[in-house]
Amino acid sequence: MEMVENSDLKGLEQEPFLTVLRPLAEAYLAFIRESDRHAEKMGLTGGQFDVIATLGDTDGMCCRELSEKTLVTKGTLTGVLDRLEKKGLIFGTVSSSDRRIRIIRLTEKGETLFREVFPKQLLHLKPFFQRALTVGEMSTLRELLLKVRDSFLQEAGALVERTQEPGGVR
Repeated sequence: MEMVENSDLKGLEQEPFLTVLRPLAEAYLAFIRESDRHAEKMGLTGGQFDVIATLGDTDGMCCRELSEKTLVTKGTLTGVLDRLEKKGLIFGTVSSSDRRIRIIRLTEKGETLFREVFPKQLLHLKPFFQRALTVGEMSTLRELLLKVRDSFLQEAGALVERTQEPGGVR
């Protein structure tokens, strides 16, 4: 690890990016707290809701893809999947193209739950954004957040081509 000298820090407190760090983290944490709180009212943890929402209206996906598309950490995903399987909401099958890969899918019960909880969660979160931002500001914020995300991914050598998903969500 590279040592940082005090002289290197001189003037750093004036950097414009510092004015963004805390509000960005606070906004993310406030969103997660509220989203998880509402998911729990519907009988799911935030991670369980995230997995069900991600698998909804799909033919399923492998664990690697599910890990990439959810906000659930890799270390937590196995436990979340185990609990969802015990609840009868998901099941795994072996991939037809590679027997080493397990495809996770929603059961009929899971699909029914997805159709119930996903719209409720969206309707619950919508007012938080609508009272804070105009439609134009939301569009601008989205683009700015994607630029910041891509900068971190590029630095990590992990920048992947952004794909457009239904509803304009990436």
